[in-house]
This record gives sequence, structure tokens and C-alpha cells, in this order.
Amino acid sequence: MNQGQCLCGTVRYEVDGPFASMMNCHCSMCRKHHGAPYATFVSAPLAGFRWISGQDAISSFKTESGGSRSFCRTCGSVTPMLLDDAGIVLCPAGNLDGDLGIKPQAHIFTGSKASWYTITDALPQHEAYPPEFGMSGVERPTVEPKEGVIQGSCLCGEVAFEIEGTPERLFYCHCSRCRRARSAAHGANLFFKPEQLHWVRGESLVKSYKDPTARFFGVSFCEKCGSGAPRTNPQVAYVPAGTLDTDPGLVPRARIFVGSKCGWLDLTDDVPRFEELPPRPGS
Repeated sequence: MNQGQCLCGTVRYEVDGPFASMMNCHCSMCRKHHGAPYATFVSAPLAGFRWISGQDAISSFKTESGGSRSFCRTCGSVTPMLLDDAGIVLCPAGNLDGDLGIKPQAHIFTGSKASWYTITDALPQHEAYPPEFGMSGVERPTVEPKEGVIQGSCLCGEVAFEIEGTPERLFYCHCSRCRRARSAAHGANLFFKPEQLHWVRGESLVKSYKDPTARFFGVSFCEKCGSGAPRTNPQVAYVPAGTLDTDPGLVPRARIFVGSKCGWLDLTDDVPRFEELPPRPGS
């Protein structure tokens, strides 16, 4: 039995397993909803799933495919999808504790993969759904790039923003807070100067949550669909890279807090790794 929870701890659940499958999904809907390079879901029999608390704190957003995406409306963490007709539950692996007894089996929707993310492992890759799923994907709108501007938006499209110039750095973060906040294997955060960010629409829909157990850590998300959103303070701003619509024009500088990495993730790239924050250039 494994337990899962959102970042703020309001939503908690248990799932008995065994987990039947584990997939890394690179579709644009997963990337935007999680704010991460990809989402990782595990499936298990629905009969072994139980809500412990916080079910009344979950909001849902209906997608254009007819499905729904659910999230904690306090902190924005993605919550499990219960598929009654199929008799299974899909849980975001980043929110589950303990040994899951399974590792990712494939990458799906690699045809929609973020341009700045490189897959370096040997897992099978599928452009959309694997053939055995017998399903087709949904065509998503594309965004016309603007010179010198990085564009981003949420899953429902109500929140959109632009970043002028190039962000200062891109980190993959493996800390437990980022994993729970993004409901993914790790966060991918772009850091930039606050004056570089311009809201195109929907700033009033962006909700923030500050983790009371952390000195600085907090997240922002669209209150309508739960997608990650930019978060700023007077000194620095950061955006979850999965929400980007256009290429940021830089590669990840480091993987940080790898000592907190989830056990089911194998690192196979050559991005520098640090147990904590790396030193700033020139320091």
C-alpha cells in the first residue's frame, strides 16, 4: 500500500496496487497541467484506492477531449484520475510515497515533447498513444513564435504571459516540495528578472500558495485549470517550464537536490548534479 498527498497536505489518499503500468507522458496537456517536462502516471485497480481526506478540496477542469483534470484548489497539486468504466485509477507518481515496485516503461506523446527537454534513456518512445491502447490523441493549437519573446500559457488558455529576453538559468529540481507541487518526477524552473515578465491575460486568475514549512518555497497556479503559473517577488521570478509554448533558448544548467530524487527515476543524462543549490556563476 502506498500513500499520496498534495503539496499542502489537504488531499490525501491510499492505493493498494499492484501498479500495472507506469508511463512518462509528454503531451502538451500534461506538460501544462503539471508545469513539468513530462508527467508520470501509474495505474492500479480502482478497488484498491481510498481517499483519506480532502476530497472536497478538489477542483476539476473539463478538457476539449471530454476528459477532466483535477487538482487541489489550495496548492494546485494534480490529484488522481478515477476511471470508473475501466476500473482503474491513474495516480501522479510524484505525489506517492515509498517504493512503488515499478519503474517507467515507456515515453508516450513524444511527438509533443518540449523542445528544450532531451530524452536520454533507452525506454520505448511513442509519438502518441502506444498501438495497444487503441486510442488517438487530441490536436492542440500551436503558438507562432515571437522574436526575442518566450510565450507561455495554462491548460485552459485563460492565463497567458510573455518573457522578454533570455531567462538567467533553468534548473531541474528533485526536492520533495517540487515533486509534490508539480506532481511529477521533478520540477523544471526558469529563473529571470521580474521586469522581464509581462502578463498577456488572466493575471487575476493566478492563485498562490506559500509552504508554511519553508522559508521561501511557494507555487502559483491557474485557479480555473490548476496549471502552474509564473511566481514573482521583488528580487526574482520563476516560471514552471512545462507551461511554455515556445522554446526558451537555453539548456538546463543543473539537477539540484538529487539526494531527494524519487527512487523510480533513473538519471541518464549528463546534466551536472548537485545535492543542494549550485554556486552562482562568478561567486
